[in-house]
Amino acid sequence: MIARKLTLGEWLAAAKLKFQKAGVENARQETEYLLAHLLQKNTAYFYAYPEVELSIQQLEQLEAWVKERLAGKPLAWILGEWDFWGLTLEISPATLIPRADTERLIEVALDLPLVPKARVLDMGTGTGAIALALKKERPNWQIDAVDFKLDAVRLARKNARQLELDVRVWQSNWWQQIPPQTYDLILSNPPYIHPDDPHLSQGDLRYEPKTALVGGEDGLDAYRELLAPIQNRLNLGGYLLVEQGYDQSLAVAELFTHAKLRDIKTYQDYLGQPRVTLGCKT
Repeated sequence: MIARKLTLGEWLAAAKLKFQKAGVENARQETEYLLAHLLQKNTAYFYAYPEVELSIQQLEQLEAWVKERLAGKPLAWILGEWDFWGLTLEISPATLIPRADTERLIEVALDLPLVPKARVLDMGTGTGAIALALKKERPNWQIDAVDFKLDAVRLARKNARQLELDVRVWQSNWWQQIPPQTYDLILSNPPYIHPDDPHLSQGDLRYEPKTALVGGEDGLDAYRELLAPIQNRLNLGGYLLVEQGYDQSLAVAELFTHAKLRDIKTYQDYLGQPRVTLGCKT
């Protein structure tokens, strides 16, 4: 029961304090996300007009969201959407929440010397984040995206429709349902976490689908699946580009070498961790 109305400024201050006391990281940012989503305004609005009162109904909705967040529910699930590469993507429990680290994958891909109408494949697309970000930046690229979960495929297709980006999405367990065609660029942010990694029981990872997180007994199974037929799937001069865990760069590079990829490079993420590996078919 809401005791009294609050202004935007009062609610922000009270919610931020509540999040801070509960140990929520980025407490200010998270409270801003909730209020901006409710009002469908950017943050500049409620700092310009902190005296505007919230209705009882609005305060009840915010209170419900705060309770869900304090119970551990990921913020993206509460909002039902998340921003990635300037795109607002619908989110569901069937997929990973797109993260800023994966934008490094997009940056590297966009710097590659590909032909103007490059054929591109995003494997394990989830929300469609990688494929849709690339299509936004390179409209002439022919981009396919696959995921083994039907719910993820439906979500990626929905995001493509809503964003009016022409990406073809279908269901496949790695290579099983992909037609025998070749690509200029294959990308993936695959499951790569070790099953004993303590991060799986922390933060938002507690709630996200383990099939999209855990990469087998050593965290590398997905890379083996990707690489097994890679010589038959890349065009000459084509690239494989993957995201990996911060401590997996050497192991992934070794798998790339074993698969006869050349010019292997590792790129750091925004925190200086080795996050992306690139290899070329020569």
